[in-house]
Amino acid sequence: MPASLRLPFRHFHRIAWLAAFMTASTIVFGGFVRLSDAGLSCPDWPTCYGRAAWPEAPSDIIDHAQLKIRPLETHKAWREQVHRFLAGMLSIEIFSLALMAVRRRRLGVSQVIASAVLVAAAIPLYMQGQHVAASVVAALGEGILLLAAWRWSQASAPGGGGDLARVAVLTLAMIVFQALLGMWTVTWLLKPIVVMGHLLGGLATFSLLVWMAWRATDLPIHLGEARTLKRVLGVGLGLLVIQIALGGWVSANYAALACGGGSWRVENFPQCVGQWWPPHDFHEGFTLWRGIGVDYEGGVLDGAARIAIQMTHRLMAIVVFCWLAFCSLRLWKVPGMRGWAAGLLLALFAQVCLGILNVKLALPLAVAVLHNAGAVVLLFVMVSLLARLKVPE
Repeated sequence: MPASLRLPFRHFHRIAWLAAFMTASTIVFGGFVRLSDAGLSCPDWPTCYGRAAWPEAPSDIIDHAQLKIRPLETHKAWREQVHRFLAGMLSIEIFSLALMAVRRRRLGVSQVIASAVLVAAAIPLYMQGQHVAASVVAALGEGILLLAAWRWSQASAPGGGGDLARVAVLTLAMIVFQALLGMWTVTWLLKPIVVMGHLLGGLATFSLLVWMAWRATDLPIHLGEARTLKRVLGVGLGLLVIQIALGGWVSANYAALACGGGSWRVENFPQCVGQWWPPHDFHEGFTLWRGIGVDYEGGVLDGAARIAIQMTHRLMAIVVFCWLAFCSLRLWKVPGMRGWAAGLLLALFAQVCLGILNVKLALPLAVAVLHNAGAVVLLFVMVSLLARLKVPE
């Protein structure tokens, strides 16, 4: 282990990799929940019809007022609640990583525990209907973590060198915010900006964990042109994040089939409803905030607004494809990087094909979930390269 990094625990890197894998699994399963229209199958949070698991029949529900909010669909309710269980287990693991990472920081463990206590206290407050108080308490917990990360960014680790305390507490802060977004997804009835933010938050958590795991594993790739490659890859990562956000916006607004689908007719793709530039409404399509209280299940936008969202996603896909293909070509020319280049290009082609099949086959669940997983794979490749590329000392 180089002097530039001091691991807080012997098996820290293994735990970080496990957390990254669990995050990826949770993201993909969350996509399955969303795409199978199970996101509102439990009208309350964090319980499901007042139960820790999920009811098997309406007779199992004590508070029948919840049945008036949404009829029980057991085949969907288990999906939503299992997703919450996965997120809960992941939160515990990230909390453990943060505790290990901050041991050498002054009052580090105390700050992480205090934050966790505040967040935990916010949950029963929310369940009792004290939403404002719950939000304030949770915000205080988040503030402790963010302040600690900022303070530790101003000072080096004790004993010289660096550590992973800052990124660990940022990851914990991100998973706490993810829990809030998950709660708002239910209580705000699939509000598109929250659904998209929930997806981006999950991928941001995954990226932080992958970066932390590579740093802890200590397998750098030393290249003389690492700085140039990292600039090229950094632009690619930024474009990829924008495209993922657009994909989340497409899904949240039920715009995946706005251009038609379900047949192999030419006009479905690459054209849209038989035209290269059909009537569209970008203003309505990209209005981010529409107030609270609207049920967004099934979408509320008209055809022109959904077409604008779908066309933007397609156009951005061309930009991302070209740039990531350029990144792959750039990597191919570097000795020892052809494996990464081939992996990036293969993942890119697979993702494009899955996107086209989503349109052609009218969004089959298996293909749509794989498309979601493809974004995770591309993100993993880009973050891994950025984490491992180093200029020789």
